[in-house]
Amino acid sequence: MRKLSKNVISLGFVSFLNDAASEIIYPLLPAFLSSVLGAGALVLGVIEGIAETTASILKFLSGYLSDRIRKRKGLVVAGYSLAVFGRPLIGIATSWIHVLLIRFLDRVGKGIRTSPRDALIADSTPPHARGLAYGFHRAMDHLGAVAGPLFAVWMIAGFGMDLRHLFLTAFIPGILALLILFFFVEEKKGEGPVRPSWKPGPVSPNFKLYLLSLILFTLGNSSDAFLLLKAQNTGIRIAFLPLIWVFLHVVKVITSIPGGVISDRIGRRKVMVAGSLVYALIYLGFGLSDREWHIWLLFALYGIYFGLTEGVEKAFVADLAAKEERGTAFGLYHLCVGLSALPASVVFGYIWQQFGELYAFLFGAVLSFIASFILLAFVKEVNG
Repeated sequence: MRKLSKNVISLGFVSFLNDAASEIIYPLLPAFLSSVLGAGALVLGVIEGIAETTASILKFLSGYLSDRIRKRKGLVVAGYSLAVFGRPLIGIATSWIHVLLIRFLDRVGKGIRTSPRDALIADSTPPHARGLAYGFHRAMDHLGAVAGPLFAVWMIAGFGMDLRHLFLTAFIPGILALLILFFFVEEKKGEGPVRPSWKPGPVSPNFKLYLLSLILFTLGNSSDAFLLLKAQNTGIRIAFLPLIWVFLHVVKVITSIPGGVISDRIGRRKVMVAGSLVYALIYLGFGLSDREWHIWLLFALYGIYFGLTEGVEKAFVADLAAKEERGTAFGLYHLCVGLSALPASVVFGYIWQQFGELYAFLFGAVLSFIASFILLAFVKEVNG
C-alpha cells in the first residue's frame, strides 16, 4: 500500500466502519417494517424511492459546492455525521413515518458526503495510482458490507438480541468512523478561490459521452434483488440467500484492488469495457441458468465485474475532470447513475412480468453491449 496516502487509507477505514454500521440495519429493515411496525411493501418502496432520489440530487449539489468553496472535508464530516447520529434511531421508531424521516436523513448525509469524498480521494492521489486508490476504497466499503450482516447474525443468533437494540449498536462503528475522519483525514487546499466553469470542464464532449455510456449501462443494471429472486426461483433455499449475498461482497473485496491496479497500468477504458462485456455475459447466464451451481458461479463472476469497474469508473471521472472541477464532475456522475437506476428496476421488472425473466436479462445484456461500444469507440482516454 505504499502508493496510498494517509487520506485514502483513512477514508477507506471510515467507509468500512460506516458501511458496517449501515449493513447492521439495512438488510433487516424490511423485516423490521413488516413484523415490528406492520408496514407493507408499498411503504418500503416509498421510503427507498424518496431516500435514493434525494441522495442522487444532493450528490451533485454537494460536489459543485465543494468546488465553489474549495473545501471538501467539512462536507464529508457533515454527511457522515448525519448518518452516524440519525441511522441508529430507527431502533426507537414507533411508526413507518419515523423510519421514513430517519432513512431520509441518512440518505441526505450520503448525498452531502459522497461527491466531496470522491474528489478528496482524487486530490490526495497521483494520477498513476488513482485506480489503486478507488479500488482500495471500494474494497473497504464491501468489507464493511460483509462485517455488518455477520455481526447482526452473531448478535441475533448468539445472544438473542432483538432488532431495536441491534439497530442501536450501529452507533459504535459510526462513532469510530467519525473519530478517524476528524483526526486522520486532512483537507487538501486549492490554489485560491475558483468558480468552476461549466465548459469545457466536466461537461466536455468527452465527459458527456462517458456519462451517456454510464446512463445506458445503468438503465440495464437492475436491482440485485432480481438476482436473488432468480436464485430463489432456480432452487436456492431462502436460508442460503444471505450467504450468497455475503459471498458476492467477499468476491468484490478480493477483486476491487486488482481491478484498480490493472487500470493504472493498461488504462481505465479497456478495463471498463472488459467489465461491461463480462456483465453482459453474466446477465445472459442468469437468463439461461437452471442449476444451483450456475447461480453460485454467476454471483462469483458478478463480483469480479464489480472489481473491474466500480473503482475504475470513479478513477476515470477524476482523470477526465480538471482539479478545480472534480467535485462537480463527481456530482454529475452520481446524479446520472443515481437517476438512471430509478427506472431501471421498473423496466426490468415489467419485462420480467410480461415476457419472462430471460428477456429481462437479455435487455440488460444488450444495453451493456451498447454502452461498451460507445465507451470503446467514442470516449477518449485522458491522463490525469
